[in-house]
Amino acid sequence: MIIYQIYPRSFNDSNHDGVGDLPGITAKLDYIQSLGVDMIWVGPFFKSPMRDFGYDVADYRDVDPMFGTLADFRILLAQAKQRGMGIMVDMVMSHTSDEHPWFKASRQKSEGHDDWYLWADPKRDGTPPNNWMSVFGGPAWQWDAGRRQYFFHTFLSSQPDLNLHCPAVQDQVLAEMEFWLKEGVAGFRLDACIHLFQDLELRDNPPIEDSSRALHPYGWQEHEFDKYRPEVLPFLERVRTLLDVYGAFSVGEVGGDNALPVMGQYTRSGRLHSAYSFDLIRSDRSESHVRHVLTELQKHITAPGLACVALSNHDVARVATRWGEGREPQAHAKQMLALLACMHGVICLYQGEELGLPQADVPFERLQDPFGKAFWPKYKGRDGCRTPLPWNSQAPWGGFSTTEPWLPVDPHHLTLSVEQQETQDDSTLAFARAIFALRKARPELREGELRFLTNMPRGVLAFSRMLTQGEELRCLFNLSDKARQVSFSADGRVVVSQHAEVRGDMLTLEPSGFCLYERVLTPSCTQQVDITPLLESANQQERQEVFG
Repeated sequence: MIIYQIYPRSFNDSNHDGVGDLPGITAKLDYIQSLGVDMIWVGPFFKSPMRDFGYDVADYRDVDPMFGTLADFRILLAQAKQRGMGIMVDMVMSHTSDEHPWFKASRQKSEGHDDWYLWADPKRDGTPPNNWMSVFGGPAWQWDAGRRQYFFHTFLSSQPDLNLHCPAVQDQVLAEMEFWLKEGVAGFRLDACIHLFQDLELRDNPPIEDSSRALHPYGWQEHEFDKYRPEVLPFLERVRTLLDVYGAFSVGEVGGDNALPVMGQYTRSGRLHSAYSFDLIRSDRSESHVRHVLTELQKHITAPGLACVALSNHDVARVATRWGEGREPQAHAKQMLALLACMHGVICLYQGEELGLPQADVPFERLQDPFGKAFWPKYKGRDGCRTPLPWNSQAPWGGFSTTEPWLPVDPHHLTLSVEQQETQDDSTLAFARAIFALRKARPELREGELRFLTNMPRGVLAFSRMLTQGEELRCLFNLSDKARQVSFSADGRVVVSQHAEVRGDMLTLEPSGFCLYERVLTPSCTQQVDITPLLESANQQERQEVFG
C-alpha cells in the first residue's frame, strides 16, 4: 500500500484565503492519482481553535469552516473513490481542545463528564501532583480555578488529555470514529498512540541517565508512567473490532525512544493493521542506522501486522535536507524515493517529497508553530516542512493561492514546482511516478521478504526482496559520501539505477547512487520491467488535469 500524506493547510487553496482546504484537495486528485497512491491521509480538518493547527479538536463531527464543509468532504471522498483511492482521517484520540463541549462539561463537574479528563488534586503545598512534563515545554499540569484541581496536558495547556480509563470516554471516542466510518472513510491515522493512557497512581517519572541532548526538561525523564501504558492494548483491540465491521485500515503513530518494540505490540493480531515511528525520520542517515531500524522492524512486527515506513512527515525536517547535506539535491531526492519504494510493508509519501522539496527557511517573524516559538533558535519548529506546495513557478506564492499564504512559500521551491517538473523528462516528479509504478508492477517489492545482503562495504545498504517462488530483486543504496564498489552477480540484470556503473563483475555506486537488479534464474520465472516507458508515461500522465 502507498499512502500519500496531505497537510491540508498547505496543499492547495481553492477559495484564495491563504489556507488550503478540502475542495483544493479534490481539485488535485488527478495529480495524486498519477503518483500511484492507494490511500490519502488527510491531516485534521475538524472544527478547532487551531492553536495546534487542528490537533486540538473542538468538534469531531464537523469540518472547520477554514477547510470547507461536510458536503465538501463528501465530494472529496466520492471523487477519490472514483479514482480508486481511499481517504484516511487523522484521528486525535488522546486529547481535545479546551473549547470542546466535553471539557467544558468536565470543568463544571457536570454529571456524566466529571471524570472524562485527567484531573488531580494539588500536593499540600499547592504544587502539581507529580513531575510529569509537557512535550511542548513546562509542567504537564494546568491549574483550573473553578474545579480547584489540575488537569493533565501532554501537549499545549489548551489540549487537555482525555481520561481513556473511563469506559464512557472510550465508548464516545469509538462513536466519533464510527461517524466517519459511516461516511465511508477507508481508515484512520491514529495520532499519538503512546499517549492514550497514563498511570492512575500518578507516580513520578524517573530521571534519564543522560539528559545532555534534551531540548527541554521533557527529555530529562524516562516516561514510564505518562506514556507506553499497557492499558492501551485492550483499547486498540476495541478500535480494531470497530474497524473490521467496516473493512477499514489503521496506522498508528508510535513516537519515543522505545518505539520499535512498542510498534510490534500495537500491531499484533487483533490490534492495529500498521504503525510507524520516527526512527527513520531522524538526522542519522548512516547505513548502519537504517539497517538497524529495518532489522528491528522485522524482529518486532510480525504478520499480519505491517510496518509503515516514512522518510518525511509534517513534524520533522524534510528528508531532502535532513539527509541531503553535501549531496546533489535531485540525485539525493531520487535515491530517497527509490529507497522508500523498496521498503517492506506500507510506505507513506509526504506531500512535496515527490518534488524533492528541501526544508523551507521560515523567518521567526513568520513562524506559526507554538513549539518553534517556544524554543527558537535552538529548535526552529515544524513550519519548515509545512509550507505551501508550489504548483507553478510564479512568484511569490507558486500557484498555491492568489492571497498571501498562512506560511511563506520558500523561493527555492518555485523552481521545483509541479508545473515546471511536468515538462522535464528527468524530473524528480517523473521519477517518483515511475518508481512507484515499478513497486506496483513487481510483486517482490509489494509482498516479498526483505533479506539483507552481506559482505558490503561501509555505507552501502543492500538487501533483496524475494518471493517464495524464487523471484528476487536486489536493492543497493550508497548512503555514504564516497564511491563504493560491490560485486555484481553474473546473472544480474539492472532494472533501474542512478550514479551506478557495472563493469564485469563489479558495480560502482557513486554518492546518492543506487541499483535495483534482478537475479535471472530462468527466463520463465523472471518478470522483466523496463522503467523507461514508465518514466515516459509518468511524465505525460494527467498533465492537463493538474492545472485544471
